[in-house]
Amino acid sequence: MSRVIAISNQKGGVGKTTTAINLSACLAEKGKKVLVIDMDPQGNTTSGLGIDKENVEHTSYGILLEETEINEAITPSVVEDLSVIPSERGLVGVEVELIGRDNREYVLKKQVDKIRNEYDFILIDCPPSLNTLTVNAMTTADTVLVPIQCEYYALEGLSELMYTIDLVKQRLNPKLEIEGVVFTMYDARTCLSLQVVENVKENLHHNIYKSIIPRNVRLAEAPSHGLPINIYEPKSTGAEGYRALAEEVIKRENELGL
Repeated sequence: MSRVIAISNQKGGVGKTTTAINLSACLAEKGKKVLVIDMDPQGNTTSGLGIDKENVEHTSYGILLEETEINEAITPSVVEDLSVIPSERGLVGVEVELIGRDNREYVLKKQVDKIRNEYDFILIDCPPSLNTLTVNAMTTADTVLVPIQCEYYALEGLSELMYTIDLVKQRLNPKLEIEGVVFTMYDARTCLSLQVVENVKENLHHNIYKSIIPRNVRLAEAPSHGLPINIYEPKSTGAEGYRALAEEVIKRENELGL
């Protein structure tokens, strides 16, 4: 049985998609068979793993409308043992299209259950909002991984995300747990980054990963080349950070009893 992790934070620009791309690639590098489901209409995870999102026939949009079988949408990436279910812009309107549909919160889960035994990890990149797409991801997932940017307003909106996770757990997916919080865009040269880390540790009573993802030029450049950081610049601090996170995520399996 695979482990399904939703990567979510309704704040934009916190490194959510960067984490989806590079954590999945580093898990695959460690010999795990990985699937990434891109649920963000922007499709940056799709293109960041070397897939031309303008030329894919089957996407997560088709899956949610139940017009596409999940096997049809699984697309190889530039990384061995890492496949992607691409996104498309049509996801923007999927909330309206699903109005009135029975069990609309479980559409993705129903499809993922068909193939989850074929993978060690399934990562879902959620949109930067708490909508039907995010709820579908959390209903499907075992755990939620929350990237937090090391900036002054890091905790802003986090209580709403935790409330949503609790609500999904109570009403839709009783097995859902917090995977953990990972700090991104850490700048060791500033006192602010250190203060943010300490502040979050004091206020959040959830697992906080020891691996901290640094602010790194190569990390920012890699997606424009359609490559994850461990291929684009394998010796960079960004690659080292995501490799360390992948190791922690693998070890956490025993703690969660998955």
